[in-house]
Amino acid sequence: MPRYLIERTFTVSIEEMPPVASRSKRIVNTEFPHITWEHSHVVVTDDGRVRTFCVYSAPDEEMVREHSKELGDHIIDVIHEIAGDVSPEDLPDE
Repeated sequence: MPRYLIERTFTVSIEEMPPVASRSKRIVNTEFPHITWEHSHVVVTDDGRVRTFCVYSAPDEEMVREHSKELGDHIIDVIHEIAGDVSPEDLPDE
């Protein structure tokens, strides 16, 4: 199944994020069972905006966008289809 990196900017503060994350999980579980939310990295920019970098697997990008629309409280900056993963353990020592 394709995997996507979704970059988002939220319209809520970092203190308001836990209920948004819980709502996202609930929406995936109840309305989008073909999506798997793998993990997210959350950052707060210098101007106080919350940005996330989320990895989802989904049948297609449109389903990711539908979940996003249902979630609200953010805009999608960009969606990238993930071509692969690499970690230091995957590389030979020099």
